[in-house]
Amino acid sequence: MNDAELRALIIKIIEEEMQQSIPIGVSNHHIHLTQSDFEILFPGQEMTVKAPLKQPGEFASNQTVTIVGSKGEIKNVRILGPCRKHSQVELSKTEARQIGVNIPIRMSGDLEGTPTVTVRTEFGQVAIQGAIAAKRHIHMSDKDAENFGVTKGQAVKVSIETEERKTIFDDVIVRPNPKFVLEMHIDTDEANAANVGKNAVAKLIKE
Repeated sequence: MNDAELRALIIKIIEEEMQQSIPIGVSNHHIHLTQSDFEILFPGQEMTVKAPLKQPGEFASNQTVTIVGSKGEIKNVRILGPCRKHSQVELSKTEARQIGVNIPIRMSGDLEGTPTVTVRTEFGQVAIQGAIAAKRHIHMSDKDAENFGVTKGQAVKVSIETEERKTIFDDVIVRPNPKFVLEMHIDTDEANAANVGKNAVAKLIKE
C-alpha cells in the first residue's frame, strides 16, 4: 500500500467513525402545551424564550408548571415551545412512580389511553390526558438517515461508552425529518443507567 492509498484509507476510517457518532441529549421532565391550555395557566401572558434547543425552532421557555399526582407533585417543570396541537407531559418512570402516576412508554404524540394529570400554576390549573415516559429515539435529517442506511420508524441498536460503563440500548426509534439535527434523546433514568455526561455520544450498531 502506497502513501496515497494509506491516506485514503485513514480518511475513510475517520469519516466512518464520525458518521457513527450520534450526540446524546438527555431530556429532563418537561411539558408541551396547546395554546388554549397555556392561556388558562398563564392568562394574558406570552410564552417567552429562556434558551433555544438543538432542534430548529424549539426552545425552553421561561414559564414552568407544577405536575400533580395522587402521591405528590413535581414543581418547576419547564414548558417547551412553541405551542403544539396536543398538550403532553413527559416524565421519567421514577418520577411518575414517586407522584403516583403509572405512565406508559410512548413516542411523542401517541397519547391514546395515557393517564391524566393535573397541571397547576399560581394562575390556574388544567387536567391533561397525555402523561408519558418518552420512548428513546434519534432525531436526524433525511440525509443522515440515508448515510446511516435507516428509515423512518425503524428500531435500531446503539452503543454508549462512558467512564467505567458501556451500555447497549436496543429498540431506539429513528425519526428523520428534513429540519432535524442529529441527536439521540434519552430520559434521566436511561442517562443515569448509562452514566451519560456532557458530550457523550452513541454509535449505531450495524447488524
